[in-house]
Amino acid sequence: MTSLTVTGGTPLRGSVRLGGAKNASFKLMIAALLGTSESRLLNFSQISDVQLVSSIINYLGGSARTAGERALFIDPAGLSSHSIDAKHGEQGRFSTMFIPVLLHTFGRANVPAPGGDKIGKRPLERHFDGLAALGATIIFEDGMYKARAERMVGAEYTFEKNSHTGTETLIMAGVLARGTTVLKNAAREPEIDDLIAFLNAMGGHIKRTADRTIVIEGVKELHGAIHKLLPDRNEAVTYACAALGTKGDVVIENARAKDLHAFLQVLDQMKAGYEVGQYGIRFFYKDELQATDITTKIEPGFMTDWQPLMATLLTQCQGKSTIHETVMDSRFQYVPELQRMGADITLFQPKLGRAENTYNFNLADSTNDLHAIGITGPTPLVATDITIKDLRHGATLITAALIAQGTSHFSAIEHVDRGYEALEERLRSLGAVIQREEGA
Repeated sequence: MTSLTVTGGTPLRGSVRLGGAKNASFKLMIAALLGTSESRLLNFSQISDVQLVSSIINYLGGSARTAGERALFIDPAGLSSHSIDAKHGEQGRFSTMFIPVLLHTFGRANVPAPGGDKIGKRPLERHFDGLAALGATIIFEDGMYKARAERMVGAEYTFEKNSHTGTETLIMAGVLARGTTVLKNAAREPEIDDLIAFLNAMGGHIKRTADRTIVIEGVKELHGAIHKLLPDRNEAVTYACAALGTKGDVVIENARAKDLHAFLQVLDQMKAGYEVGQYGIRFFYKDELQATDITTKIEPGFMTDWQPLMATLLTQCQGKSTIHETVMDSRFQYVPELQRMGADITLFQPKLGRAENTYNFNLADSTNDLHAIGITGPTPLVATDITIKDLRHGATLITAALIAQGTSHFSAIEHVDRGYEALEERLRSLGAVIQREEGA
């Protein structure tokens, strides 16, 4: 078992360069299989999710290999199987994204149910209803989703609620479908625009025509392309919160203000220090941080991925803050650990009108009655021992440990490795007292 020890109380200072966005990387890898020749993808982070998708591509008969420092070469030429084994599905949340690729290649696809972070039920019907609109039939049998389609045909599909991954799945389905596909109420994340840019470089005809409308003119064939992955904005927020929480001063190279607009707005409310430059963004502690209220929303709102990290920072703010989570059902798993570390946090349910219109998850599937927290600060945090439950849970509590007095011990570090490249090495370069220990 691999573990981390973190001794807190040291302000982070220095600079760190962002890697490629986790939430775009594996999707571009899958999309590259739609081409007829090799694609070269640049600025990839060396994280376990990328390694897992590479292993799936190689398992299916394609080729995914590293070349140089941060490049991946993806070649679909040898694809020979339409089935992904169950063990691959358990490890990540991307198995169903292979469906349009396998349907375009073989007319059939067998994939296991996706795993990944336990942050609430993933509404896969938004993916499957859209694929059905384009002509696919999908059944669930023996633990596998089994899809069939001789050739997908363009159609108009409106998402009942916003779906980041669903939008990307249907873009990949529509790009080689016969005719025109129109996606309405489609997601707006910059990672989706990165996928669109890559597919267009491969020969696709995809464009946004309105705020949440994407029009896809199907083409007969795509070719390989060279594409540079956009920087990871979630990684940027992680280092920013750690810098501010430890009263430090960190330059995040390559951070793009346009991708962090909602986060920077909240920092303005908190009176936090930051400067945007050609190099990226500098985040620094300048005065007492002020409490604020946050509601997570779909793009371009405050990301659900950011709220656990922000919760830790809010424990160091003057006054009472609130976070209302409206995007994911189960995203407060970190709260008990923060409470054990000394945070003053209470769960509650805001008074709402029509709750169904407020939440992006399906209320009928919700396992929780309380979707908001109140945080009173500032409170000193103390070290503790923690078993990490998911990616953002781990990043959040490591950030808390950097602020806390004493030494914290973390197990199940593999969850963090899914989305952060050499996190402890980068934090150590900023002055953090952090050490990875490899077990037997």
